[in-house]
Amino acid sequence: MSLIRKAGAPHVVRNALKLAVVVGTLLNIINQGPVVLGGDMPSWPHVVLNYLTPYLVASYSAVKAQQRAEVADG
Repeated sequence: MSLIRKAGAPHVVRNALKLAVVVGTLLNIINQGPVVLGGDMPSWPHVVLNYLTPYLVASYSAVKAQQRAEVADG
């Protein structure tokens, strides 16, 4: 099964989304907090990337761990 297909599995998506919400929110507070508190609009591409990056990392890590487990199981 391909990496992309495995990354779309419901359990991978669900866990990656949970992680992305937590980590993405923290990254946005760190990176965009001073801008927002200063009364300006955040950089929306950066906001999206702050959520997308942990989602992709979590998905990739989950799939690679699953592939290693499948190889170990034979």
